[in-house]
Amino acid sequence: MQSEAKSEMQDLSEPFNSEAFRKQGHQIIDILADYLDQITSKKLDQVLPAITPDEMLVNWSDDFPNKPGNDLAELAKKVISQSNHLHHSGYVGRQVSTPLPIAALSELMSSFLNNSSVVYEMGPVNTVMEKSIVNWMAKLIGFGSDSDGFLTSGGTLGNLTALLAAIHIKSGYDIWKDGIKDSNPISILVSEQAHYSIKQAIQIMGLGEDGIIPIPVDKIYSMDINALEIKYQEAVNSGRKVIAVVGSACTTKTGSYDPLNYIADFCEKYDLWFHVDGAHGASALISNKYKSLLKGIERADSVIWDAHKMLLMPALITAVIFRKGSNSYEAFAQKASYIFEKKWYNLAHRTMECTKTMMSLKLYMSLSMYGTDYFSNYVTKMYDLAEKFGQILEEVPDFDLAIKPQSNIICFRYITKGVPDINELQKQIRKNIHNKESFYIAKTRLKDKIYLRCIIINPLTTEYDLMNLLDTIRNSA
Repeated sequence: MQSEAKSEMQDLSEPFNSEAFRKQGHQIIDILADYLDQITSKKLDQVLPAITPDEMLVNWSDDFPNKPGNDLAELAKKVISQSNHLHHSGYVGRQVSTPLPIAALSELMSSFLNNSSVVYEMGPVNTVMEKSIVNWMAKLIGFGSDSDGFLTSGGTLGNLTALLAAIHIKSGYDIWKDGIKDSNPISILVSEQAHYSIKQAIQIMGLGEDGIIPIPVDKIYSMDINALEIKYQEAVNSGRKVIAVVGSACTTKTGSYDPLNYIADFCEKYDLWFHVDGAHGASALISNKYKSLLKGIERADSVIWDAHKMLLMPALITAVIFRKGSNSYEAFAQKASYIFEKKWYNLAHRTMECTKTMMSLKLYMSLSMYGTDYFSNYVTKMYDLAEKFGQILEEVPDFDLAIKPQSNIICFRYITKGVPDINELQKQIRKNIHNKESFYIAKTRLKDKIYLRCIIINPLTTEYDLMNLLDTIRNSA
């Protein structure tokens, strides 16, 4: 009876057959290479398939087979056809990069090797690569040799980690051990245009909505320094303990850079922690033309920087970097000696994750293969193209530009006479464009006005594509 059951049981070593893997790998790479050729040769018209979530759900049954049977190539082609095509030159919608093919191959290596970064022995090479990546970024920021940091899974976790360190250091007592005290409630000063993850992090830390002190912005949606002083004094006079200011470099909605040098002066004046959310815009540091946008970032206590936004990496790779390296240990000041000692190469005690992927591998290999000049030229080109697009929008009578772009994020509206609701028109234009599938764009609200929003992040997008977009918008209206 036991021998019969054994004979019916599937051989667990079968999926690990090297020749079968080689064949499957060739299939997948061939399919992806054909897909890339379709996109770069302009043979693929579709960006985002016009299909509802419910319709999509019908295509993907939860009734999985008991035995092997599905065709790998067929499944792969189906996945690709129903995805958002981020390599398409009409993809100008979100802050998610068009990943380099070499980075995708590195991702394959990462998933196959599955080394984590909990302790050095579980991921020796990626741990050292991670240290080198952080050192490279820290130098670009302008931090000294005593800086330190790590990589984590996304800007949301990055901001939370940095602010946890801030509250631990600046609260004046051991929050990790004793919890938050009721007297002198803690607050953090944040631009009203800051990414939602900042507010989310503050509330996760238990500071509540009152722990967020929103700072008004000026006409270009950068933090208003005069308002910063006023809001700080109001908070202190009401009995709140302000511990930090968060600067945006740049904001998500408009791509505006906060005046980092002025914020640094303010933080020094009142002994506050200075955190910079550079998730999107810190990559301008590698552009000789645009790095001045970040003047003052070298004075920050902590910085986050996403490689999966403006460094052409697959998600997720976020660096959390501290000017004073010892502060990188403060966010999670717990004792877990069975896992690690306090060494730079044992990373788990400094991040939210225990097990995390070999995220350093993708960026390290890409920098090594293409060189830093490639990435510098990429950032410069994207910012230049946004500036040019802004000039075009200013010159045509039927479009309204929100502000001149500081980065590669640009907000504008289509305007025409005889339309009672211009806001509703922008929503309808976006819907019509997506139904045509030729472009993918976003929208945002600024001062009660709806704007179409583009992020020029795809290195395959050209000025011709953007002119085409304007014609498509006109036709969709």
